[in-house]
Amino acid sequence: MQRFMDFLEKYLSIPMAKLSEQRHLRAIRDGVVSSLPFIIVGSMFLIVAFPPVPESTALYQWAQEHAFEILIPYRMTMFIMSLYITFGIGYNLAKSYKLDPLSGGQIAVASFLLTLTPIVLDKVGFVLPMANLGGHGLFMAMIVSIFSVEVMRLCKKYKITIKMPEQVPPSVARSFEALIPVAFVILFMTCITVVLGIDVHSLVDKAVAPIVKAGDSLLGVLIPVFLITFFWSFGIHGISVIGAIARPVWEVYLASNAEAVAAGTPIPHIAPETFFQWFVWIGGSGATLGLVLAMLFFSKSSYTKALGKTTLIPSLFNINEPVIFGVPIVLNPMLIIPFITIPLITTTISYFATTLGFITPTYVMAPWTLPAPIGAYLATGGDWRAVLLVFINIGISFLIYIPFFKMYDQKLLDEEQAQAKENEETHSNEPNMA
Repeated sequence: MQRFMDFLEKYLSIPMAKLSEQRHLRAIRDGVVSSLPFIIVGSMFLIVAFPPVPESTALYQWAQEHAFEILIPYRMTMFIMSLYITFGIGYNLAKSYKLDPLSGGQIAVASFLLTLTPIVLDKVGFVLPMANLGGHGLFMAMIVSIFSVEVMRLCKKYKITIKMPEQVPPSVARSFEALIPVAFVILFMTCITVVLGIDVHSLVDKAVAPIVKAGDSLLGVLIPVFLITFFWSFGIHGISVIGAIARPVWEVYLASNAEAVAAGTPIPHIAPETFFQWFVWIGGSGATLGLVLAMLFFSKSSYTKALGKTTLIPSLFNINEPVIFGVPIVLNPMLIIPFITIPLITTTISYFATTLGFITPTYVMAPWTLPAPIGAYLATGGDWRAVLLVFINIGISFLIYIPFFKMYDQKLLDEEQAQAKENEETHSNEPNMA
């Protein structure tokens, strides 16, 4: 068993951990994370526009009458999330190269906007189509952000920049330093989208369509769940590793679902990141709230009794590092099995509950530190059945953790009793100093 664990750590977990820290993937991850406040706040306006109350109530009627005005903050935040993410990716990638991060973010935004074709409307003038500014344009945002900053890097490396005298203020010098890369990026993107008339968004959509489709399948949701818990088993932050790769797809799903709700059309996707957050990672990765409850009710060793009490509150708010490293679960054969297995089971149940229409697919990004029942209720726009599913999944995790925890707890109890006996014998053999 130990040889197998060493093999997996050497040839899978360590390489994947290094991949998650790759410069461009890290910039994408940090860029997406930087936009979360706008996504969270913007998505909350969907709940206000479509409140979870009966349609006959005055509140619902008022919301429907003022839906256009209520959704304006949503359309200026979450609906155009790719614009914010583009700046975040450009900023973080430029920073990692020790380039001017502000210039990196700005040049990335300019490049992204040039992928859009303005529309001329009578009495209005030029307008930008907003559809590609949302989740639909996220993959394009990643491509042009990386391209733009790489142009900056190469210009700096080969000294293709305008160098100002030392007396010039640094902010002005940085602006002129970015002049040539900005000119190149703008001219290049103009040739692609204006001169040649290439719809780059359609090309990217066709290229990533298989990935988007696969990620919404049962296998597509089980694989990241397995990998996240597998990496955590070695003490590697699984969500950071897999999230760096999968989060862009999850964000596309969330944005598409929110857009569908705002437009009054069927919700298309099952598995945004909020699906995993509220129905799988209850208490944190590995659904460890069930383990904490098992510690509270069945602990015999003094260590797990104390640990169960101290980790309950953090677990209710989905903070489970004290459990993962305190129990510990890391490199613990007795608890790794349920830690990996339980999320696979609850993922499967939640997936079919959603696809069969028993619960509403998630489309609101609620803060991840909310207790799971509240988060699930908000994420589904106020579906009480989502709360019921959360409690079912907690019950499943609790029941499965119990036998594994009892074995581990008995081992700790035996060790504590043996240590106590050893201390007692040592004390009794000490000479009487009186």
